Amino acid sequence: MNELLMSTPGDHYNWPMLKIRYCTTEAAVAAVLPPGFGLGSRPEVTLTVYNVPVNGQPEQGLLSTVACNYKGQEGQFALGYAIDKEAEIFISQEKFGQPKYPAEIKYFRLMDQIGARVTHQNYTFLEFVGHVTETLDNGPKFDEYEFWVKYSRKASYTETGFDFPPHVVNVVSNYGTAQKLKVEGNLILRDSPWDPFSERLPPESKPETWLWTPEFLGRSVNLGDALDAEAFEPWASTIGNSRWRGSNGGPLQA
Repeated sequence: MNELLMSTPGDHYNWPMLKIRYCTTEAAVAAVLPPGFGLGSRPEVTLTVYNVPVNGQPEQGLLSTVACNYKGQEGQFALGYAIDKEAEIFISQEKFGQPKYPAEIKYFRLMDQIGARVTHQNYTFLEFVGHVTETLDNGPKFDEYEFWVKYSRKASYTETGFDFPPHVVNVVSNYGTAQKLKVEGNLILRDSPWDPFSERLPPESKPETWLWTPEFLGRSVNLGDALDAEAFEPWASTIGNSRWRGSNGGPLQA
């Protein structure tokens, strides 16, 4: 058995991630991608429920991404990290452009049973109930490309624009797999003005779901190229610190 799976029982370092992936429409993905990003090879949404140590303490969260292409590189554009740990939210946004925001996360594995529930602003917008069905092949090591956007809006009540214009942040993570388990279950996406998956990224396919225990081999976070600041302006108002387009940090805007 892999050494990563033989450590002290209950150690948060070895919690598997619940990965949920489904296809939506190309138009839906295009609508959430800011200027400079194109569609990936498939209009996929990936939802990752996790419990990992960050700065020495567990962080439970939901990472939401859509497949994209940036300057020829296939990857994932991060819409948000809904997390239960306030200490990481503001510094992550300010330092990295990582779109973290507060939420309540319930995530458990009991034998072969899996459950997850995510609540934000009193809206439980995601639920999953399922069970493990089989062990899958771990597959080869791989690199994952994720994109954030870092910027600072102009300090003015009347002027638009930026004091620091929008730049892409390139995140490259290097992984192996300690264990991968197939999961069968039911994903429920409920209406929410704060996390509008059911409206803006509705599933068009049955979700593929698995438990993934990663081997963390390396990660780099680097400031990349500037985006067109004028074209990006409509994407600068977001919902609750996420990358969902909104209105002055509040709920839904058409």
